[in-house]
Amino acid sequence: MILKRISIINYKNIRSANLDLSAKMNCFIGHNGEGKTNLLDAIYYLSFCRSAFTSADSTVINHDQDFFVIEGEYADDNGGEITVYCGMKRGTKKHFKRDKKEYKRLSQHIGLIPIVFVSPSDTLLIDGGSEERRRLMDMVISQYDHSYMEALGNYNKALLQRNALLRQEEEPDPTLLDIWEHEMADNGERLYEKRKAFVDELIPVFQRIYQQIAEGKEEVSLNYISHCQRGPLLEVIQRDRHKDRAVGFSLHGSHRDDLEMLLGGYP
Repeated sequence: MILKRISIINYKNIRSANLDLSAKMNCFIGHNGEGKTNLLDAIYYLSFCRSAFTSADSTVINHDQDFFVIEGEYADDNGGEITVYCGMKRGTKKHFKRDKKEYKRLSQHIGLIPIVFVSPSDTLLIDGGSEERRRLMDMVISQYDHSYMEALGNYNKALLQRNALLRQEEEPDPTLLDIWEHEMADNGERLYEKRKAFVDELIPVFQRIYQQIAEGKEEVSLNYISHCQRGPLLEVIQRDRHKDRAVGFSLHGSHRDDLEMLLGGYP
């Protein structure tokens, strides 16, 4: 899928832009603060239905305006063309369309336009928290496996509901806790299997590319860490329910997974 043309109105500091793009390489040159990164973020938005830098859609609208619009024209691998549109007015939900037909669910769009986004903040994959590495796995797998994205959404919903119960002043209903814990466990184990398969495929690619860079002087690998490795996830989650109640959130589950990077066999 190749982006041929993009139109942007009121996206961050870009008031209006219409660009025809090359099918090969495109370079954007300008001073700091002129909108180069925001242009790339707009392209990212057309693939992921969200900004790469914030989950709050209202913050991408230009401060002096009440709406934003992004529209991209793409050429697919078969020579056909598709148009992707996103628009949003402040205080309302965004509208995402493919060839003028609005999606019922945004998840239907993810994966249509695969994209790799590289930025200086990628160093956080190495020295940042585990949430950065989970986000990488989620971003990649969701682009080729819609069932993964569904399981991730279901898991996150169950996690929010369980955490809300744990934070109640009164003792939470054990039946409700049980319902959401089963939902977390069922979807969490699906996430584990798909994340593990992804990491298993990524390791030889990661090693081969690193060997080329390091000229064979160092050995690297990846180690996927998950609470699913401690036993059935439902048992792991329920085992420390009293501790979770004390701190007010869930200490165990797929939201704590990590991807450890090893150099010479050491983290």
